[in-house]
Amino acid sequence: MANLKRKLTSRKLWVSIGNFVSMMLVFCNYSESKATQVAALIMAGGSVIAYVIAEGWADSTPNTNTDDTEA
Repeated sequence: MANLKRKLTSRKLWVSIGNFVSMMLVFCNYSESKATQVAALIMAGGSVIAYVIAEGWADSTPNTNTDDTEA
């Protein structure tokens, strides 16, 4: 499960997905501007997914701070 979280939060994964989809759109004769818009949407969605997973992961990790000093 941790491996899946790491992969879903990878920027390289989302850049690869965005690039693949945008190139497929260009191949299917969509305009380059439409392909750019779709790639931007994928990157934005990937950023949101990565943020949600990272926050959930951080919230589920117990606080291991053993420093007994008070601020």
